[in-house]
Amino acid sequence: MHMIDGKKAVSLLLAAAMLTMTVTACGKNTQEPAAEEPAETIFEEATTEVSQEPEPENVEETDEPYVLPEGMYFSELTGEPISEEIKDQRPIAAMVDNESIALPHYGTSEADVVYELMNSTKNDRITRLMCVVKDWGAIEQLGSIRSTRPTNIMLAAEWNAVLCHDGGPYYNDQYFSQPWSAHFSGTFSRINNGKASEFTEYIVNGDLDNNFDSYAGRAGYETTYNEYANEGSHFNFVPYGEEIELDEKYSRSYQAFKVSLPFTHNGSQLIYNPETKMYEYYEYGDRHEDAEDDEPLAFKNILLQCCSFAQLDENGYLIYNCIGSGQNAWYLTNGIAKDVTWVKTSETDVTRFYDETGEELQINTGKTYIGLIPDDTWDKVIFE
Repeated sequence: MHMIDGKKAVSLLLAAAMLTMTVTACGKNTQEPAAEEPAETIFEEATTEVSQEPEPENVEETDEPYVLPEGMYFSELTGEPISEEIKDQRPIAAMVDNESIALPHYGTSEADVVYELMNSTKNDRITRLMCVVKDWGAIEQLGSIRSTRPTNIMLAAEWNAVLCHDGGPYYNDQYFSQPWSAHFSGTFSRINNGKASEFTEYIVNGDLDNNFDSYAGRAGYETTYNEYANEGSHFNFVPYGEEIELDEKYSRSYQAFKVSLPFTHNGSQLIYNPETKMYEYYEYGDRHEDAEDDEPLAFKNILLQCCSFAQLDENGYLIYNCIGSGQNAWYLTNGIAKDVTWVKTSETDVTRFYDETGEELQINTGKTYIGLIPDDTWDKVIFE
């Protein structure tokens, strides 16, 4: 195996068929002006043989259309059937500490969508997770919960989600003052786990009910979607029971069984499990397993966004420039990667993804990981 350097891509064009499976996932950053255009990276094209992963034994092939059971609807977060009783319930977005001392996490494997973002420019750009959960009434324990940054406030607003955190820098204030913003801060349970106090706060069953009823000495928030909610599914899902194979739909796609992200403190990786057809999350050299049920943190879909950022002060606080258009992105599913672009037009608008034809990207139903990759390390995303 070897790594392909984007700067040498042009000279490698004629040798593309000889490339091995490890590739560098880089592209042009359209937000930052440059003195010269970087060459487009050449990747190994996916083949029919690569995509022929064995189907899980418990999946039966059928041409019959799926019939949604009575009392169920297709989740706007995952595209999968869930109880219609919570159809109008707004999600929560919980800030989860991702420092090694905060491990193991509780409840993260039950999140519908998990974001990973750089939390500070210090400490090797340590990341923090934001777990979006639709059925928050079923939470037994989630966390540990830590502070938030302005970017997370805007991302949570895409889902009309109530952001759950514990404090943060004053840069948050201008976003929390907006009518579309909703949050609970520092109002969750403390669990004696033998660690320093900053690692002991968790959302446990009943905490959210209490917060929605009354928060910070005033009436809480409505548990249902409000006027700032975006209509319909967040993603453009394929019909439930069907799957999109990127190397069959597109003439250009790439093998991606292992993804190494440029989050050096955590060493974040996503490794494809062909038996489950899911990407499993690894950090600090180990597979992430939920302390609540020992389940791996696993995803059907991976979305990686190239995104510039601004450092706000010497403490390493930052904000991503997550509002933009035509920015580079990757979509990964079933061991294959596809280069796409992303668009977000306002603080509350949904981040949309598009293929090279200008059509909105279709993704498979299931859980999704979204990583915001700083544009200055975008060329360090590695596929194998």
